[in-house]
Amino acid sequence: MKRSLLALAALTGAAHADEGMWLYNHFPTEKVKAAYGFAPDQAWLDRVRQASVRLEGGCSASFVSAEGLVMTNHHCAEGCIQQLSTPKRDLMAEGFLAKTRAEEAKCPTMGVNILTRIEDVTARVQKAREGKADAEGNEAVKAEIATIEKACQTSPDLRCQVVKLFNGGLYDLYTYRRFEDVRLAFAPEFRAAFFGGDPDNFMFPRYDLDAAFLRVYHEGKPLTPPAHLTWSPNGTQPGDMTFVSGHPGSTSRQQTVAQIETWRDFGLVPRLLYLAELRGALLEYANRGKEQARHSRGLLFGVENGFKAFRGELAALTDPAVLTQKRAEEKAMRDYVAADPKRQAAYGAAWEAIEGAQRLEKTLFFRHQLIEGGRGFSSDLFRHARTLVRAAEELPKPNEKRLREYTEGDWPQRKQGLLSSAPIYPEFEVFTLTWSLGKLREVLGVDDPFVKQVLGNESPAQLAARVIKGTRLKDPKERQKLLDGGAAAIAASKDPLIVLARLVDPEARAVRKRREDEVEAVENRNHELIAKARFEQYGTSVYPDATFTLRLSYGAVQGYEENGKKVEPYTTLGGAFARHTGADPFALPPSWLSRQARLDLTVPYNFVTTNDIIGGNSGSPVVNKEGQVVGLIFDGNIQSLGGDYAFDPAVNRAVAVDSRAILYTLENIYNAAALASELRGSK
Repeated sequence: MKRSLLALAALTGAAHADEGMWLYNHFPTEKVKAAYGFAPDQAWLDRVRQASVRLEGGCSASFVSAEGLVMTNHHCAEGCIQQLSTPKRDLMAEGFLAKTRAEEAKCPTMGVNILTRIEDVTARVQKAREGKADAEGNEAVKAEIATIEKACQTSPDLRCQVVKLFNGGLYDLYTYRRFEDVRLAFAPEFRAAFFGGDPDNFMFPRYDLDAAFLRVYHEGKPLTPPAHLTWSPNGTQPGDMTFVSGHPGSTSRQQTVAQIETWRDFGLVPRLLYLAELRGALLEYANRGKEQARHSRGLLFGVENGFKAFRGELAALTDPAVLTQKRAEEKAMRDYVAADPKRQAAYGAAWEAIEGAQRLEKTLFFRHQLIEGGRGFSSDLFRHARTLVRAAEELPKPNEKRLREYTEGDWPQRKQGLLSSAPIYPEFEVFTLTWSLGKLREVLGVDDPFVKQVLGNESPAQLAARVIKGTRLKDPKERQKLLDGGAAAIAASKDPLIVLARLVDPEARAVRKRREDEVEAVENRNHELIAKARFEQYGTSVYPDATFTLRLSYGAVQGYEENGKKVEPYTTLGGAFARHTGADPFALPPSWLSRQARLDLTVPYNFVTTNDIIGGNSGSPVVNKEGQVVGLIFDGNIQSLGGDYAFDPAVNRAVAVDSRAILYTLENIYNAAALASELRGSK
């Protein structure tokens, strides 16, 4: 993926063209109006914001009816679909349609967050750091954030989260209503949702029905949401203005060059090798049989998706033009600081401090990833054991003293996953734990004291088989019993996975603490200084990096050029049949093939826009000037994979399912007339 320096020059300073994942409370209304002759008013912004929701698994979604109906991607609901499947009824292969509300199936681990309030708490958080050294200041900030969140958490149905924006230049308190009763209403077959599979992933043209519908319930009844989006009867035309409202996960556009280079060399390259090996191992596992292929499919999909995404990211960071431009951006900011003695005294040393922290980061990176990050202990059951061991120690502490994921704001989501009825497959657990323990030994070395402590005289395969076969944590009731028993129950437990988690925890906490105190703390303090300098120069004419918080981007339906060839912005249903070969991943499901002769093959299917998106935007609605649904984001093109660091308006494109295709297939392929009527009748 090549970018010209001319295109990248537009990335310096304030955002240009259609670039930007904008905060709702800092939306650049005048800039949008100047570019498109239209800008949404406050009523428009409020309605779209209130209709946009966050799925706790890392995706976006939106309310599309007054009866709690939620639209998202099939791949965002994939965990629920897999968990509801059985060896006798594979919903990933067959699809799912609830013909009545009573047939809607509850998702075991899914949660939906509705944003209700945003409050600026910058002064409180930044004051907590004042006059303290890096590590002490970092702990003070975390304690103050936990205090703010606890005061906000007046009900178990709330989730309060202090969000760091502009790398610490701004802190906002986001208050959400949280719902755990989320039920599956519709999902197409995997073959339709991910038609083209990995070869087509991050490509365009595309032919995917990557859509699913959920329903949120409250007190046993469908929720009446604060707002919902209506459905456009006409869709879009080339050049039409579009908005995307969703929760982009993370970007690194404001990181320093030193951080980017550390991630490239110590994060990206090893991760690509790791994913390539894991993909091969998963394919071998899937060849064991039909059931093994079924229950490993979700992880394989994630691995393949991640491998392609990270490969595109690496292509961007090995393109000399990209790093040249990032260095130019950094130099321009440093020159601005150096031009004034007061600014230089206040902010000038920040870049060197962050660069120094990267030297330590490189020595801790793999150990932190494998032990604290859990990559050396890849197992759902081990994660349950670790959660129980840490909950026993953390939950009795004052909220501000706990590890972040055990604070009152974050614990409900973790607890839901711990106690869920989601199925566990022991054979797969042994496989993944064996493979990851092998990586732990390979990377840290056979003579590492921690590796010796974990494995003892056993091989990775022997240890994995023993602890998975011997554990009782497969039963949610056993997990509940240990959780209720607290520290005494955990200390007394002889369950082999609890014993393993107790053994691992001291080293995991130690490497976490060192990284937080000596790397994270330095980065946080000095990024806050750089952010203050940036605010002095640009104010809020710039947007913050993505943080899995609600953002609004603007753009238009527009094709692009690739290798000298024009790429049209739309595909049609007919294109999917033309691409059908009968062999996966280019095999349409029988429901499509049996109806082909009766379908209107000119119906628009997928389309691209210039909206600035990133991972986490999956499931975001695409809306028009009237705030109506015209599409559903499910991907970006291959040129967008460097979007973590830069946005090129010439070729970066968001890929969406056309709203017309969603309605048409519901009515003409899936016999989902009631669901389609609910969408058409939304007011």
